[in-house]
Formats: sequence, C-alpha cells, structure tokens
Amino acid sequence: MKKIIALLFLASVVLAFNSCCKGGSGGNATLNCAIFHHSKPIPGATLYIKYNATEFPGTDASSYSDHKTAANNSNAITFAGLHCGDYYLYGVGFDSTLGLPVTGGIHFQIKYSDRSHTESTNVPVTE
Repeated sequence: MKKIIALLFLASVVLAFNSCCKGGSGGNATLNCAIFHHSKPIPGATLYIKYNATEFPGTDASSYSDHKTAANNSNAITFAGLHCGDYYLYGVGFDSTLGLPVTGGIHFQIKYSDRSHTESTNVPVTE
C-alpha cells in the first residue's frame, strides 16, 4: 500500500511540474526560428507566435500574441524571454523564385527542462 501511495505522489509531482508550463513572455527561454519553403529560405518573412496554443489559431494577425519580421536578407527570427509551454508559430512570406506568397505553421513546445535554454526550429511554409 505504501508503494502505491508513493507512486501516486510521484505522479502528482510530475503532473504539477508539467502543468506549470504555460507559454508566454517573461521567462528565460529563447526560440530561434528559420522560415523555409521546402529547402529554400524565405527572407523578409513575418512570423506570428501564439502563446499556449497547440493548434493553428487561424490567419487573423490579431489572434496571435506577438509577431516579428525577418530582415530582407535573412529568414531568421528570434523570440526571447519565453516561459516553458506550448506555442504555435505561423509564417507568412513570399517565394521570389516562384513569385508566390507562402504561409504555414508549426506547433513548438519548450519543455520545463529547457526553460532557460535557447531552442531552434524551422517553420515550414507552402503555397
């Protein structure tokens, strides 16, 4: 019986740590993002971030918590000062080789163990 109680206690502690991770600003994590259409970098793209989201919130910019635009010669965008938690990243750009706008997104999670680290991800976009 003591083993069962100990296991339940341990499970509740693990659950408590995971539930404390609510994405948002004010933390110590940094997220470096690169926007790609297939394997081609998309310079000058805009990246929107939605805190506490695992699914696509839509194309309305007002649905997002923050956004940044990459330099015209770069596809890199950095969001600093984030807490551990879930984020949805949505990129909008223009593929000059095809002459077409490209959009797309991805869910990204900063784990509790990475709450003070720099994480990196690619954000895929398509026509």
